[in-house]
Amino acid sequence: MSKLGLIAGNGRFPFLLLDAARAHGLTVVVAAINEETDPEINTRAAADPDIHVHWLSLGELSRLIETFQAEGVTRAVMAGQVKHKQIFSSIRPDWRLAKLLLNLRTRNTDMLLGAIAKVLGDEGIELISSTTYLEPLLAKPGVLTRREPDEEEEKDIAYGRTVAQAIATYDLGQTVVIAAQACVAVEAMEGTDATIARAGELFRTLDIASEDQPTTTLRRSLTVVKVAKPNQDMRFDVPVIGVATIRSMQAAGATCLAIETGKTLLFDPAAIIAAANQAGIAIVAK
Repeated sequence: MSKLGLIAGNGRFPFLLLDAARAHGLTVVVAAINEETDPEINTRAAADPDIHVHWLSLGELSRLIETFQAEGVTRAVMAGQVKHKQIFSSIRPDWRLAKLLLNLRTRNTDMLLGAIAKVLGDEGIELISSTTYLEPLLAKPGVLTRREPDEEEEKDIAYGRTVAQAIATYDLGQTVVIAAQACVAVEAMEGTDATIARAGELFRTLDIASEDQPTTTLRRSLTVVKVAKPNQDMRFDVPVIGVATIRSMQAAGATCLAIETGKTLLFDPAAIIAAANQAGIAIVAK
């Protein structure tokens, strides 16, 4: 039976990919990260002899390579987020990763993961697209919800895509939150849901200020725009949306979500759309 290596971060992404790989008859060798991976992965392995779990710490690149080589893994995939702040603050690199970090021109996520992919490749382990086996979950073009974006939301989407694509070029994040064609929040290391929450807090402050200025016409809703990076490397950091994203939007007062067709993964699309419909949120993929 063919084997697939799975470098598992946090969240449900690793489990979705694990299920898809097993459905294709693959034995899955999981490199579970102590600081990130849900311990539920052990329960899954206990129930399935074709799931092999090895726990290691973030930064143990040599051990990762040795584990995959010992298991006979020649193809691997990254799935699940590793928090940016973990990568750049909590990491305790082994000698191999320390050498790699010292040789990076810039220490952004793309450069780091790209360098790791090259090291894996040099050791005979090909890192493949994280959407492999998950193509049905990629966003299809069009309006996904009952409600379409209204005219003002369409303007915010157009402006937001321009801003989001610009910041994505610099690996600063892939999400912006817009209101009345003004940028309220830009994603950095905190992640999408935290960015949305921060936008909600900022916008509530703006609402309070506008009460003293009756002439203010600032629209009191937010549009979230999430894009792929230019020349997005589908092996890592692929844009993802889950039900938690919709819950975060609802709490923040966001009414519209724009995502990128064919480059955004929807975890449990039916549940996402149902939650958005219930909240009156429009979702559109372009």
